[in-house]
Amino acid sequence: MSEKILMKGNEAAAEAAIRAGCRLYFAYPITPQNELVEYMSRMMPAIKGKHKGTFIQAESEVAAINMCYGAAGCGKRVLTSSSSPGISLKMEGVSYMAGAELPVVVINVQRGGPGLGDIQPSQGDYFQATKGGGHGDYRCIVLAPNGVQEFADMTAEAFDLAGKYRTPVIVLADGLLAQMMEPVTFKPHKTEAEIDALDSLHESWCIHPNVDGANRHHNEINSLEIDPKVLEKHVLSLEKKYDKIIANETRWEEYNINPDNEMICVSFGTSARIVRSAIDELNATGKNIGLIRPTRVWPFPFAAIANAIGSKVKNVNVFELNLGQMLEDVKLAVNGKVPVNFMGKVGGMVYGPDEIVADIRKYI
Repeated sequence: MSEKILMKGNEAAAEAAIRAGCRLYFAYPITPQNELVEYMSRMMPAIKGKHKGTFIQAESEVAAINMCYGAAGCGKRVLTSSSSPGISLKMEGVSYMAGAELPVVVINVQRGGPGLGDIQPSQGDYFQATKGGGHGDYRCIVLAPNGVQEFADMTAEAFDLAGKYRTPVIVLADGLLAQMMEPVTFKPHKTEAEIDALDSLHESWCIHPNVDGANRHHNEINSLEIDPKVLEKHVLSLEKKYDKIIANETRWEEYNINPDNEMICVSFGTSARIVRSAIDELNATGKNIGLIRPTRVWPFPFAAIANAIGSKVKNVNVFELNLGQMLEDVKLAVNGKVPVNFMGKVGGMVYGPDEIVADIRKYI
């Protein structure tokens, strides 16, 4: 059995990325994700051997995301991280990478906004992450951890998904998750041979050195198409890929979902942990409330929510640390079958189980 280590969320995500074969990390400091940058600054240069690690503190968030563009274009596992205002600055690069079909992992440790906001926890970047924070018709796979173990596991998983679908993958964390400490276990480090194998998966499309020999040719890495017919064909090709992701990669967690539910709650990330505690308290008094937690908020589990609404469900209640961003997707899933109610907190404020209990009691 692997040893459990007590770590902050930021540090656990960084360690998971290294073990998953990430050897290139480019970022610019911003609270509350600075422990991730600090950890990478210590650990990446310490990686020796054929696949040595590289850490660069870029001069800006814009510089960092474009460094990722270059590294991903070489077929390497690359990571960047930031918090909400910094992620906004990276969005042009994310759109470029989606257009060029480049695999990259972006960690967003959300904080209060809009603008510079504050440094407290938030879930206010849901729209940005799931609807495309940059320009054009594109999507990112978006993973939503709710604990330090999931933060680590999903960070490692993000590299596999990015490589499989040649697309940016966002890990949507928040300041609470990033700063909390919990026990976590890690998968073993990728070996040199395993990293070689991962690199070879991209040889058909990534940039190669200008040398003779089979499969050693230049490939164009580009998101610019001047001919509208060519661009249309490319965008429609991306849509087919996104349809495939929806079919194969939708994930969620069900808690106490059964035919006798009188209410279904929907929440994601650390917010869902608080909601689950409130549900436990209410169910202990004879209520029957279930929880759907999207563990990937794109693709969104529309069918799972729709299927959970049994004949006895009178309300669906949504809880987020924003003004109701996932709420729109939940309403689409419910499709008018029952009323959809909402409770949110903003500005870096976080509700407690007692507030959730009081809100739910209004409807049952």
